[in-house]
Formats: sequence, structure tokens, C-alpha cells
Amino acid sequence: MKRHIISLLMENEAGALSNVSALFSARGFNIESLCVAPTDDPSLSRMTLVTTCSETVFEQITKQLNKLIDVVKLMDLSEGDHIEREMMLIKVRAEKEMREEIKRLAEIFRGKIIDVSDNSYVIEMTGDTDKLDAFVHVIPEDHVIEVVRTGVSGIARGVKSLTL
Repeated sequence: MKRHIISLLMENEAGALSNVSALFSARGFNIESLCVAPTDDPSLSRMTLVTTCSETVFEQITKQLNKLIDVVKLMDLSEGDHIEREMMLIKVRAEKEMREEIKRLAEIFRGKIIDVSDNSYVIEMTGDTDKLDAFVHVIPEDHVIEVVRTGVSGIARGVKSLTL
């Protein structure tokens, strides 16, 4: 089983996202993370999705995705050097005795406290999935109030790119 980051250029039309998710659902494939936004070309969107599967299943996924009318081009970012980022907002209990410790941990992980109340902080953090997971695990479990994550965005390093 291997983690794959699939980046797709697709038509920026109603139903395109639904078609991709329906393909995964109908075949019992899991989408672990999904991020979609328009590109500099208003007719195209870029979708980045993460799935973990065998090489055989991955081949099936890519063949099926390429058959979809809405999909213009796709790339497995996991095949080469790439950069991946995810953003997380995490609300933590930060009562008097823990305020400085939570602040220190946020600084170590290069997070930014973006909201402060009498008994909580909201911290914004960007990084790869492992970094965000590590931060969540160093915060005492009973101090985590809420976690919101965007899903992975990625781009190939160097001259390789997903363009038309």
C-alpha cells in the first residue's frame, strides 16, 4: 500500500467534482484528502486528492480518471520530487496554567495564534501532513477542542508541471 497524491486539471464546471468522487465511491476507493480550486485559467480547476492503495488499484484509478470527460490531465505527484502543504486551524483550551506552554508549542511548530479568548487559542498552521499530525499529538488530548484541515495541495519541483 502506497500513499498517492494525484493532481488533476479538470473542467471548471458544475458536476466535475461529483463525477470524480462518484468514481471513487462506486469502486470502493477511499479519498483521504481532497482540495479543489480554480486555476489561473477560469475554465479549469485543479484538484489534489490523496489516496492510499496498491499499485494495481492505483493503475485502475488513473485509467478510470482519464476516461472522465471533465478530466483534462492528471499527474501522480508521489512519483517524483514535490512540495505538499496543508493548512490546519486548531482550537485548543488555553487556561491560565497552560497558556504559555501552548504558545511555546505553537512557536516551535511555526504556528500562528490568530484568535485569543479567556480560555482558548485558535492556531493556524501550515505544513506537510506529518507536521500537522505531530502538532495535534503534542497537545494534550483534553485540550484539543476542534480541528479543521484543508487537505493536501501539492506541486511538482523543478521543470515538471501540470499544465496544458
